[in-house]
Amino acid sequence: MKVSIIEEACIGCGACVALCDAVFRLNDDAGKAEVIPGVDCNEAGCCKEATDSCPTAAIVIEE
Repeated sequence: MKVSIIEEACIGCGACVALCDAVFRLNDDAGKAEVIPGVDCNEAGCCKEATDSCPTAAIVIEE
């Protein structure tokens, strides 16, 4: 499963990082969330919860 963030939609609230810091981090320069490169969303086990909690639906999971 591949996860990505729609940068234009992200407001940088940090909900995804709070719920799934193994996969997401906040980019200090942009003030928005980003996916940590090389991390497997399946192994982390928290991507779905982070996606469901995103207030702007900026997280996309591709099966």
